[in-house]
Amino acid sequence: MSDDKKLVEVQHLQQYFPAGGRGKKKKYVQAVDDVSFYIKKGETLGLVGESGCGKTTVGRTLLRLYEPTDGTIIYDGDVIFDKKKKIAVNMLPYRRKMQMVFQDPYASLDPRMTIGDIVGEAIDIHHLAANKKERRDRIISLLETVGLNSEHANRYPHEFSGGQRQRVGIARALAVNPEFIVCDEPVSALDVSIQAQVVNMFEDLQKELNLTYLFIAHDLSVVRHISNRIGVMYLGKLVELADSYELIARSAHPYTKSLISAIPEADPKIARASHRIPLEGDVPSPLNPPSGCRFRTRCPYADGLCAEKCPELREISAGHFAACHHLDKVK
Repeated sequence: MSDDKKLVEVQHLQQYFPAGGRGKKKKYVQAVDDVSFYIKKGETLGLVGESGCGKTTVGRTLLRLYEPTDGTIIYDGDVIFDKKKKIAVNMLPYRRKMQMVFQDPYASLDPRMTIGDIVGEAIDIHHLAANKKERRDRIISLLETVGLNSEHANRYPHEFSGGQRQRVGIARALAVNPEFIVCDEPVSALDVSIQAQVVNMFEDLQKELNLTYLFIAHDLSVVRHISNRIGVMYLGKLVELADSYELIARSAHPYTKSLISAIPEADPKIARASHRIPLEGDVPSPLNPPSGCRFRTRCPYADGLCAEKCPELREISAGHFAACHHLDKVK
């Protein structure tokens, strides 16, 4: 269960990547633009949106795998980055507290290292084992925690299935006893049957170890199962944020409504009765996003105001935030 203490907080986070040009003509990919949210200790915040909306960049920037272009990052009351105040602390002590499970279980593991060495690398860096026996025991314990066994420690990544590799990635993240884990689409590359096992394991680990998650995915049906609250991103902007049940039952933003309408329904009768809300057009380029509201080029409610002014993320009910000029018109 989560408490009221904010473990992670980002304020006006911005991440631009240079994309050619010089001087005034220099171009930037506006991957994340003015995103703010917090995550309470012990809770799971889900982050959803189409591919390329900036979800993964938010996670990586939050951990400072990418240095933020602007904004503030606060962890457990400590400011670990503030562009305006020129604060950028050494992240090594925080790496023990903040870890990441990467999306691709094939690319995120070094093929030249055994599973034991992959999991044990962080133990070595942070000097968490007094001797080789303690290191070995710790590695085996971590492997068993994620459903593997001691025999797997001497094998290489290519000898495992995708689900097993992702379990290795989770064991690696747990090796330093973290408090907070960014889960970057950890089940998107796995079969559906394996997805359920991995999601359930994340939930069990959270209860056992009192972990806090930022769970990034494009599959809203997975995110609503594991998340306490859900944030919806579109083209680098956070457009809606609410309690998981509230977001699904009473979504306010037209983009969120479209995403929810696309969730597959197992019951044929309900599926036939449900109404899909298709989006027209393509996602604009983050190199040259639309003026004002970034969703306006695909929104049926857009008008002149949407082209002139970017809507602010405002609270429309207790704990429910949305960024739209015409929430009263959205059906």
